[in-house]
Amino acid sequence: QVQLVESGGGLVQAGGSLRLSCAASGLTFSSYTMGWFRQAPGKERDFVARITWGGGHTYYSDSVKGRFTISRDNAKNTVYLQMNSLKPEDTAVYYCASRAQGAYEYNYWGQGTQVTVSS
Repeated sequence: QVQLVESGGGLVQAGGSLRLSCAASGLTFSSYTMGWFRQAPGKERDFVARITWGGGHTYYSDSVKGRFTISRDNAKNTVYLQMNSLKPEDTAVYYCASRAQGAYEYNYWGQGTQVTVSS
């Protein structure tokens, strides 16, 4: 059974930092591209960042580029999202997801972790 479990969310003031973690089990983690998405109240879920299976390539949405960093530790089956210079508009539930090699869709999702940025 595949499980993705996010942690590290919380309440932070604008300009602050948080580090999210997503621990994976039940899959060959090193074979999957991992992504972070977020969903603000009343809005659709949006792409934030992704990292390829070996960690060699990363991609970011324009809204977080230069502030967020995605990384992974395949030995620990964990993907991270370091979030710096947080803004109130970053407030959302953050989800991690996995995508098999060659696939277009993310097939497994975590339950999400709340990030709230106060002004």
